[in-house]
Amino acid sequence: MRKTGAVSYKYSIFHIMSHYFNIAGPCHPSEHYMLDPLRDFGEDLMNLINLKQYFVIHAARQSGKTTLLKELARRVNAKQKYHVLYCSLETIQTFTEPEKGIPEIVQKIESCIKNQGLPNNFAKDANYNSISNVLNDSLVDYCRSLGKPLIILFDEADCLSDNTLITFLRQLRNGYINRPEAPFVHSLALVGMRNIRDYKARIRDDSVTLGGASPFNIVAESMTLKNFTKDDVAELYSQHTAETGQFFEPEAVNYIFEQTQGQPWLVNAIARECVEKICKNNYSTAITQEMAKTAINELILKRPTHFDSLMERLKESRIRKVIQPLILGEDIIDKTSDDYLYTRDLGLIRESGGGLVEPANQIYAEVITRMLNSSPQEILKLERPGDDLPKYIIDGKIDINILLMEFQIFWRENSEIWIKRYRENLYQYDEAAPHLVFQAFLQRVINGGGQIVREMALGTKRVDLCVVYEGKKYPIELKILRGEKSFSEGLEQLSVYMDKVGSSEGWLVLFDRDTGKPWEEKLYMRFEENKGKRITVAGA
Repeated sequence: MRKTGAVSYKYSIFHIMSHYFNIAGPCHPSEHYMLDPLRDFGEDLMNLINLKQYFVIHAARQSGKTTLLKELARRVNAKQKYHVLYCSLETIQTFTEPEKGIPEIVQKIESCIKNQGLPNNFAKDANYNSISNVLNDSLVDYCRSLGKPLIILFDEADCLSDNTLITFLRQLRNGYINRPEAPFVHSLALVGMRNIRDYKARIRDDSVTLGGASPFNIVAESMTLKNFTKDDVAELYSQHTAETGQFFEPEAVNYIFEQTQGQPWLVNAIARECVEKICKNNYSTAITQEMAKTAINELILKRPTHFDSLMERLKESRIRKVIQPLILGEDIIDKTSDDYLYTRDLGLIRESGGGLVEPANQIYAEVITRMLNSSPQEILKLERPGDDLPKYIIDGKIDINILLMEFQIFWRENSEIWIKRYRENLYQYDEAAPHLVFQAFLQRVINGGGQIVREMALGTKRVDLCVVYEGKKYPIELKILRGEKSFSEGLEQLSVYMDKVGSSEGWLVLFDRDTGKPWEEKLYMRFEENKGKRITVAGA
């Protein structure tokens, strides 16, 4: 069988796969292409268990947490040294008060014990009138009855509402510290999107105090799942090749990794889109980079639940404090703050080489921008139904100057309206309104078959955009005007970006937020030379 180009016709559309790329729920070895979920720290987890430790595992949404827990439970149970119970607390999140939440947790544990085949005598004498003790007492009685130590893996632990969470953790702590006198859970994991630090941040406010007996001081370790490496992506895709003969070209693998940074759900979703939707399960067709690009665009347009649930976080004030400066390229006050670390733990941002803080991957950068400027995009479509050939398309090329002049007219007439809309809508990203509305204005280029590559990072003082149309690149830099220094900085920064994308012509857009300055002074267009490069400077 050939390993490059078209693959053998031994495999066809009629070939029945026994595995597929999973994008819904935990992975199962018998059904899904998957990597060993314990490959990174399985030994570390076993050491924690053997040392009777309580620990936290946190990672972004749909990054393999449940798959890891179920595999850990399977392997440990197979050795028959411990009883291992997997228990998801996701369904308990609606119970805000412990009077209802704690009984629900006890009954959830009882149900999981029954379904997973552990000795079925948990909470037989549970006293639900004693909310502050019933979970602890039930676990003590159950552990006393078992012939082997009990391990519990609590999935979605961070879903618990605040007061229920406090009572839940206090009872675990009480059982933990009294283990020498009364049998209790041997080892325990709290698993979710949040690190243990964020459990504290959620419940330490003016009305709630934990006092000296913090329920968090029993956690020995906090661990996080890693994204796939490029080799991991290649290995995952090679499983499909081994089973079907369908080959992922190296350029496609590289491109998918660059766009996803190895985020597991994205890696699987793109492959599934390529195999099932684009190739229609015809395994005689190799997966190319162009297919991967098409798959990514389709996923963004479909806006699957993965995107919606993640982007819903953009409405949170804690997230806005980080994402809004990111959109503007501004500095963030403290990278050790709970808000910053929370945003990072949720998988929205990452720290790349050189200390830059960026969107977690290119796909999220695109989705964040589109989500925040969805309203102006739709209205701009209605206001400009579209000519057969837009004015800014001349001889198959984009005239960015015409596009910028159109935007200047639009911004003068509508800036106050849009800033107010961004201030009053659910997202409240009014400070980033100029950048967002401009990018919404450019969306027509994408709708006309073009592409926009977005580069944003905290502390860079600008946002770089590269419009790609008919193979030609048009680099544009957006920058807030903060005195004359902004102009010289912008020229230098844009020149560097032009070198990066390989263009000798670029455009610098300077937004002047001074409400006392007349529009006649804000709106202009002039040409500059910098290091042999032609740069158009447009005021807005």
